[in-house]
Amino acid sequence: MDRSSNIIKKDIRSTKVEDLEAFFLQNGQPKFRAKQVLEWIWVKSSTSFDGMTNLSLKTRELLSESYEFYTLDIHKEQKSSDGTVKSAFKLHDGNLVEGVLIPQEDRMTACVSSQVGCSLTCKFCATGYMDRVRNLQPYEIYDQVVSIHKQALANFGKPLSNIVYMGMGEPLLNYVNVLKSIEYITSPEGLNMSPKRITVSTAGVAKMIKKLADDAVKFNLALSLHAADDEKRNQIMPINESNTLAVLKEALTYFYLNTKNKITLEYILFYNFNDKEEDAKNLVRFAKNLPLKVNIIEYNPIAEADFKNTSVDSLERFASYLRSNDIVVNVRRSRGKDIDAACGQLANKH
Repeated sequence: MDRSSNIIKKDIRSTKVEDLEAFFLQNGQPKFRAKQVLEWIWVKSSTSFDGMTNLSLKTRELLSESYEFYTLDIHKEQKSSDGTVKSAFKLHDGNLVEGVLIPQEDRMTACVSSQVGCSLTCKFCATGYMDRVRNLQPYEIYDQVVSIHKQALANFGKPLSNIVYMGMGEPLLNYVNVLKSIEYITSPEGLNMSPKRITVSTAGVAKMIKKLADDAVKFNLALSLHAADDEKRNQIMPINESNTLAVLKEALTYFYLNTKNKITLEYILFYNFNDKEEDAKNLVRFAKNLPLKVNIIEYNPIAEADFKNTSVDSLERFASYLRSNDIVVNVRRSRGKDIDAACGQLANKH
């Protein structure tokens, strides 16, 4: 906002290229200026007109009179003993979202948010106990990626290698903006990152999983499953009442047949809830005839819920049963638990 005139300006990053071209023509400038500006924005990640040095001062002043950058700032940064970095990003309207840098030997992964809060009320997830305030704009997701990339370089001397849409919010309920953000991240006219290094995680919005297939997306898909029994899944994930396991399996099958992209099932093992052999059998039945892998995730306790992590022995038995049925299994140990940066812990506590 221009406080001197109280005129609310549009963020230039939400302006279509043809509108920007028309803007320049209307102001007596060649329309190729739009391409120059967009290169600064999406390739060089500029958030200032002053820095666009191949534009004349007059052109930069013209842009600043009509447009704004609604950037995010790091409101608070916390570093875990295992190297994980969690950031609370303050948006232009004062709302907060959280993003996480997860360092590993062979990769630097950014976990980004897609919504302020969440509407799905999953019982084991801290974000699920928040209200959904609003969807993030594509540039707000893009800015998280750029900021976390800078953290990776500053802290570890390595560039960002992977992105997971597993932060706050349900990405498929912010479908258009999420896909637009991925376009900016993967396009040669953007950050030029491979879509194969991006994973979008959903709690299970079946019709939108099918839409991903229809839109021929190139990125990977993860489904937060956590129970392969409708009755149990209903208890912890109310979305299952309208997106049953049968409906979800049909959607996943459709997605794979139309995209051939990787599918991952995320499965948190809760003590004495979904960690028995019968639960493993149900998961094998659900995974049958689908080329996928299962990530068994260590549960991260939250104050709002009474769930507990399963025992090491139960986890090993569960994983062994899946492997004996030819399912690829990875056991994911939590990162950043000491700063509430682990899976399911993002809730803007500060």
